Amino acid sequence: MKLKLEAINQIKEICSRYKDEPSPLMIVLADVQKEYGYIPLEVQEVISSELNIPVSEIYGVVTFYSFFSLKPKGRYVIGCCVGTACYVKGGQNVLDKFCELLKIKVGQTSEDGLFTIDALRCIGACGIAPAISINGKVYPKVKLSDVDKIIKEYKNMKME
Repeated sequence: MKLKLEAINQIKEICSRYKDEPSPLMIVLADVQKEYGYIPLEVQEVISSELNIPVSEIYGVVTFYSFFSLKPKGRYVIGCCVGTACYVKGGQNVLDKFCELLKIKVGQTSEDGLFTIDALRCIGACGIAPAISINGKVYPKVKLSDVDKIIKEYKNMKME
């Protein structure tokens, strides 16, 4: 992918906002992720040049933290909790059902670009397990029979 000059300038502008910060990398990456939805290698190279940080270090940070992504995510990011409480109450089965119905694996995005599925270790909703989140909205006590309804709800939003 070749970055457009406009994108390069915007990334440089984001970097310049934090030039006086002692450790600006995480803030810059968060802003870039918010702006573009992901942080591919070409973007990391611009950040590297602007912040004078090796690309290898930036890549290490992007791949270490699950909230950063190297690939575009779907419009709706489904986070299925498989932490202990959710797992015990069927969280893995819920995750598997989403994967089955959307015909994708964890970390992948559906062909229509609508859905990305992530397996999360804990979303802090143990009392309402199994729980999922979609773009920050938490769904409590999700049953296998709820999965198809949830997918249809978001597909219908696209149509509106």
